[in-house]
Amino acid sequence: MCSSSRPTADDLNAPAIRQARTDLAACFRMASRLGLHEGICNHFSALVPGYPALFLVNPLGHAFDEITASSLLVCNFDGDVLAGEGKPESTAFHIHARVHMRHPHAVACFHTHMPNATALSMLDGPPLRWAGQTSLRFYGRLAVDEHYGGLAFDSSEGDRIAAALGSADVIFLKNHGVMVVASSIAKAWDDLYYLERVCEVERMALSTGVPLKPVEPDIARLTFEQMESVADEGSRLHLDSIKRRLDKLEPDYRD
Repeated sequence: MCSSSRPTADDLNAPAIRQARTDLAACFRMASRLGLHEGICNHFSALVPGYPALFLVNPLGHAFDEITASSLLVCNFDGDVLAGEGKPESTAFHIHARVHMRHPHAVACFHTHMPNATALSMLDGPPLRWAGQTSLRFYGRLAVDEHYGGLAFDSSEGDRIAAALGSADVIFLKNHGVMVVASSIAKAWDDLYYLERVCEVERMALSTGVPLKPVEPDIARLTFEQMESVADEGSRLHLDSIKRRLDKLEPDYRD
């Protein structure tokens, strides 16, 4: 699946790649505004259009609100930086490279320790109970990694996480955080945003001490299918909306 050609600087400035850089930078900026980041940690990545063995990722030491389209790195699966200043954070490389390499459907891969989703990852048992309408967009799409393995300082931990993901789109990493993968940057953003909202509402419901009332499985599946039928358009429009907002508030994300 690795491309045999090494792109030139001009190749990496193609319109489709520039668009991917802009879209990914917008996700970083809005994630920061919504409190989905953690200092200079956490990582978003996306395959480089036209180069399935290369990926864009944020550089070590940059907070999400510092990311611009041009500051994103282009890396290969061997850890070489082909474009950009700096290097990726070690765990970013070892997780994202292995997920992209092992899962062709993972065009975009967003990993965060966002507070509500991470809180649910710390609880024993299933992270979601399918008790709220919005949660049903994830029905049948979740994996849970029950075996926390420490920091991903080598490819073995990345391989283990990639294996635990399987065919799912969202994985709760117990005692750690969450990861969302998708066939586009827009879909990854849409799922990341709604996952945190779902987890926030579930955490609030759990805090009442009253047992949750799950939706019946057949209705849960029907609702998921209804949501999935409009997911492509909805995710595209959602990404467009955050770019319009950012164009007014902090347009330098496009730089």
